[in-house]
Amino acid sequence: MSYNLEDENLDKAKQIIDSGIDRAQEVLKDSSKVEELLFSLADRLEDIPTAGPLLANAPKMIALVKSYITKEYTNVSPKVIVSLVAAFIYLVKNVDLIPDFIPILGRVDDIAILGAALKLCEPELKAFEDWRETKQETL
Repeated sequence: MSYNLEDENLDKAKQIIDSGIDRAQEVLKDSSKVEELLFSLADRLEDIPTAGPLLANAPKMIALVKSYITKEYTNVSPKVIVSLVAAFIYLVKNVDLIPDFIPILGRVDDIAILGAALKLCEPELKAFEDWRETKQETL
């Protein structure tokens, strides 16, 4: 088995998400806090340099959480929702592993967290996208 830096970064990102689970569960109890978090996240993502398909999936992850909170779409593991909210909280809080003011490197931790969240929810995100497409076709 080979070891590379990407595996280490993914492991650290997963640890950060796991450390935010309790806070995420508290945020999920208050829909206004979830709304505020999602708006803050959308603003924050505008500042992150292009990271290809990863950032393209961020709005879908946000929509998945929002649809879950509004009970419009609940066919998703609560663990996935809580993990996504934990990642969102990390992205919008002020203290990062690498400060954002450092050019390019300052966003690496944000991208790593978003990548870990995407990897965690990929199958359920695909199911959510399929559900949304089916819902739009019936309208």
